[in-house]
Amino acid sequence: MADVQKVQVDGVELAYRAWGEADAPPAVLLHCLGEDGEDWRGVVGQLATTHRVYALDQRGHGQSDWPGEYGFERWRDDAIGFLRELRLDEVTLIGHSLGAVTALLLAAERPELVARLVLEEAAPPLPAEPPQEVPEAPPGPAAFDWAAKAAVVAERNAPDPGWWDGLPRITAPTLVIGGGADSHIPQEHLARMAELIPHAELVTIDGAGHLVHEERPREFLEAVRGFLAREG
Repeated sequence: MADVQKVQVDGVELAYRAWGEADAPPAVLLHCLGEDGEDWRGVVGQLATTHRVYALDQRGHGQSDWPGEYGFERWRDDAIGFLRELRLDEVTLIGHSLGAVTALLLAAERPELVARLVLEEAAPPLPAEPPQEVPEAPPGPAAFDWAAKAAVVAERNAPDPGWWDGLPRITAPTLVIGGGADSHIPQEHLARMAELIPHAELVTIDGAGHLVHEERPREFLEAVRGFLAREG
């Protein structure tokens, strides 16, 4: 994997890795809860043949700071600050799960920053049914800040209604990727989300479950690269 680099964003140190030619179009990858930028290792090589790829460790994960304060809007603002500090705009933004919610909030808040948007198994910002509970932290050294898990559960149970209402503000062409019936994310919610985003399409990779890019990297890359290759 690439060397880890770090950048300060509003007092929080964020770690990231970069691949590809420096002058290639930028793509920013946002991982799921409990992972870090290394999670993209199975697909980043192909993506870097056409893009300058940046894989961020979101706060509370990996080698970024664990400040104890979390929430989807904090992760969104970190990502906006990351783009500002690296002077990136009109990026291809690719997010998985937690990272996909971060990405859709960013694209709705700052649409001018996002040229293309890929949402892999995003948990649509609707109240979880049934409500989730925060499990006990596993024993042993922490792989990530467990307070981030608590923040995600709280906001999954009672998301800001404005997040769902903000989907029509996304202007970027958008690819929504679902993992089919094996995923815990209600696939009908993904379909409805794709309907509300003005320029969105839904691709379902049946049998992939929630970890599409990990379980089915070839199909994931086919969908993403085909989407990015299209004009408009």
